[in-house]
Amino acid sequence: MFKSGMKWIFLIIGTMIGAGYASGRELWQFFGPESGLAIVLFATLFTICCYTILLISYENKTTDYLPVLKILVGKRFAPLYDGMIIIYLFTTTVIMLAGSGVTMEAFRLPYWWGIVFIAIPVVIVFIWDIDGVLSLNSIILPLLIVGLVSVLISFIVKQDLMIFADIKEQGNWIAAFPFTALNILPLVAVLGAIGGQIHSKKEALFSSIGSGVILGSISFLYNSSLVQIANDILVYEIPLFAILKHYPYTMFIFISILLWFAIFTTAVSGTLGLVSRAKEIIRMPMWLMALILVVCMIPLTTFGFATLIEYLYPLYGLLNLYILSSLLLYPFLNRYK
Repeated sequence: MFKSGMKWIFLIIGTMIGAGYASGRELWQFFGPESGLAIVLFATLFTICCYTILLISYENKTTDYLPVLKILVGKRFAPLYDGMIIIYLFTTTVIMLAGSGVTMEAFRLPYWWGIVFIAIPVVIVFIWDIDGVLSLNSIILPLLIVGLVSVLISFIVKQDLMIFADIKEQGNWIAAFPFTALNILPLVAVLGAIGGQIHSKKEALFSSIGSGVILGSISFLYNSSLVQIANDILVYEIPLFAILKHYPYTMFIFISILLWFAIFTTAVSGTLGLVSRAKEIIRMPMWLMALILVVCMIPLTTFGFATLIEYLYPLYGLLNLYILSSLLLYPFLNRYK
């Protein structure tokens, strides 16, 4: 159970920690000062939602997200949310490609080099289908988590920050709901594709709790660090770079590489959701479908990384509140068959 559970934890975190999250831009967009309670609520809501999705996928042995969607929102609204998921996955994968371009610009390389540099391996990994995606996450995600947490803890200690200083002020708690809702749609898409590979309910529960605890802890450390450098964030398109300016250039290079891998894993997860849905309609190799999708996405990266996050993420967070409420209420309504 532990080995399989960790595999799903890495898949969940790989879907969640992308360009927006790992760069700090997404966290700052929703949280900021007075958000400790909001992050605790997010971790709790996220755990419940992950367990519900995994359980539905397991019990129905799903290979794509549409059956999960029909159970959650009903057959009437399923086509609407199916369209939303397709648009969401497509646009957020565009954001990942744009994030790679911005990361390369930090090394004084052309923006388009970063786009091509991520587009090619995203297609290549699908030569090995879903197994390739899972193997990729199991290698990259542990390095990413350890690297990001190490930098954040080091920064907090180095700057002598009081991360619990504003514990009495928690006026931003409501941000937990749109932030969780934002990240639910890709989870439905990705976890709906692996229902046939989950072996037990305990495995689903272990994966959900582990993911919630890890993401909640990282989010709290990250947000606490960003609050201390709020003025600097205005200057940087990627807030993480405002933290890294306090470190030697070698550390900047190391974390930038990890950031790129975070972007890459989410681009792969988003493409997986799209490809797993498309293969039920179109019979062709997964890598070929991935190639067609990526080619269509590249022209849209011209809108820019920060601009895409600023306008699209809050909008999706609001639109997804209905599916969030369905996930939270589902276990209590005892609708499982």
